[in-house]
Amino acid sequence: MREIVFDTETTGIHVSEGHRLVEIGCVELINRVETGRTYHAYFNPERAMPPEAQAVHGLSEAFLADKPLFADLVEDLLDFLEDSPLVAHNAGFDFAFMNNELGECGRLHIPQSRMIDTLAMSRARHPGAKHSLDALCTRYGIDRSHRVKHGALLDAQLLAQVYVELTGGRQIGLLLPGEAEPVRAPTATMATRGPAFAPRPARPARPHAASADELARHAAFVATLTDPLWQAADIPSAATD
Repeated sequence: MREIVFDTETTGIHVSEGHRLVEIGCVELINRVETGRTYHAYFNPERAMPPEAQAVHGLSEAFLADKPLFADLVEDLLDFLEDSPLVAHNAGFDFAFMNNELGECGRLHIPQSRMIDTLAMSRARHPGAKHSLDALCTRYGIDRSHRVKHGALLDAQLLAQVYVELTGGRQIGLLLPGEAEPVRAPTATMATRGPAFAPRPARPARPHAASADELARHAAFVATLTDPLWQAADIPSAATD
């Protein structure tokens, strides 16, 4: 099974406000294993870069000024994506921007049926927890020390590892090509356990009372205490509560 994990960087949050895509990074997975094939590109958005967006990803107007337009690279991008499912974190955001750019080029939008949202997966699997990419990397022990700012390809590579963990962990990629995934035996319950789980003979209760020597040593220790709390005269007894 081929899947593409991807991430985008933009000039802002809302497509409706005229914000544009400026970077995309894609990572190819086959049977949930990274193949090493990636796609990465920067785009000239043909508009100003708001300071708050630049603070997130570090991409300035000067840096993007000589980069190609999205329309210039759309064929390369679509060739890489093929018709594979597309995995993203808060995927509705990335799909909105990518489909907006495709529409500007006169291309068909990518259908929602191809969308896999790891944010929704995380919320279902870890209710009440934090669901940011940083939080998920911490939860699954994924090294993100090199993530100083957001970057589309780096974030896609981190998300690919998170996605593998959300879908069952790294062991799912250990099968050789052509091997079928082993059938897991159902977990036995009290209702389904058969003769193999016959009850063991009951053991007599172990003695648990303190010996005379232990009682004597305890009394000697208590005698060394000064004004023990339980002997204070001003503490009401349980009978007077």
